[in-house]
Amino acid sequence: MDLNQIWHQFIDHLLDNDEITQASIKKITGIPFIYIHYHPAPNDDGKLSLLIKTAASLSMRGKQLHCETIFVRQEEHLYVFRHRFYVPQQKMFCCGNLCPDCILYRS
Repeated sequence: MDLNQIWHQFIDHLLDNDEITQASIKKITGIPFIYIHYHPAPNDDGKLSLLIKTAASLSMRGKQLHCETIFVRQEEHLYVFRHRFYVPQQKMFCCGNLCPDCILYRS
């Protein structure tokens, strides 16, 4: 699974929306940030986070990925979010504590 391809799909899905004029990714100290130029229609508060979730879910479809998006700041029509895609961690061995997600219970 190539994470760069997923990032490109994510940005393409974001740019498919009419309200988003520009979107880019910048990595600062290894943490990816998305910069979005968003011009909302009147009375559309909170729609941007829904657009980000929708674009991320379309990019992750069919893959074992999760995402996390955290709002950082806003200046006029520029919105900055900390966004990352990550693979969920699964147990690789039995620790002997009788965990409900133990690998011994997998078929």
